Amino acid sequence: MKMPGLFDLQVNGYKGVDFSGIELTEQQCVHACRKMLQAGTSAFLPTVITGSEEMYKHNLPILARVIQASEFKGRLPGLHIEGPFISPLEGFRGAHQAKFIRKPDIDFLKNLIEWSGNTIKLLTIAAELEGAEELTRFAVQQNIAVSLGHQTADERDMERLVRAGAVSLTHLGNGIPANLPRHHNPVWAGLANDDLTAIFITDGHHLPPAVIKTFVRTKGIAHCIVISDASPIAGLQPGSYSTLGNDAVLEENGRLYNPHAGHLVGSSATILQCMNYLAGLNLLAPQQLIEVGFYNPLKLIGVDPASIPTSPEIIFDERKNLFV
Repeated sequence: MKMPGLFDLQVNGYKGVDFSGIELTEQQCVHACRKMLQAGTSAFLPTVITGSEEMYKHNLPILARVIQASEFKGRLPGLHIEGPFISPLEGFRGAHQAKFIRKPDIDFLKNLIEWSGNTIKLLTIAAELEGAEELTRFAVQQNIAVSLGHQTADERDMERLVRAGAVSLTHLGNGIPANLPRHHNPVWAGLANDDLTAIFITDGHHLPPAVIKTFVRTKGIAHCIVISDASPIAGLQPGSYSTLGNDAVLEENGRLYNPHAGHLVGSSATILQCMNYLAGLNLLAPQQLIEVGFYNPLKLIGVDPASIPTSPEIIFDERKNLFV
């Protein structure tokens, strides 16, 4: 069964190239993007996480030039900026470095937009922060989709942000501490809000099957999106690394984590691998799989599916229940 493609809203790097690394070069960026596209990803948003002002000034123009290169026409529709307007609290900030986290600041967002050559398509922020509503309204006016993540937000916070224009939940079920209040926490609040699309990672490590099933059943196919959250270590051999400001260990089974803090440091998987893990759970029919892995993420950021190149072909082998 021929599929239109697989689209990934969150790729932090690949093959050792860190899109948030202060020493990023255009050559490295081109290499990582080529390799990711060769690994079964039809198109994706290079993602920059919370970092210093110097990093943004250096990296965003480089990424903008690569995005606009003819080689990647239709393959890199824009950028995902995850942070820096997120919770500074341990556990909620995940792998993001606390010293670079900022309060919502429209002027700083204007700088990010300028440095990126107006290529930002998706912005992840925390809903509970003072100024988050105003920041969201401004971002939406700039045609930037706003997603909520790395947050302590409750139901009222999320309702306020939805009214301001927020549309989704970044890697729901992750970017939170291992232990949360039983009833009042951002996961339940996010699931209960019918206006927020759930974006989640199906690499086999970030979420167990029962949680994925619950997300799909609660939100419905039309409001679910799969991402890889691929880390710069994705595509490398098992071993010990330093990435995204963290020490990290990549195990043989693909689990990538900080050995000191215990939290995951992104994923070592591609969107193809994530979609195949999801397919193996037998929760979704082939057409539903392509909704959550292609059409839904493109709709979220306002990109026409017809603009995404169909080469190389993505085939779903129904006998093996795999994308190939």
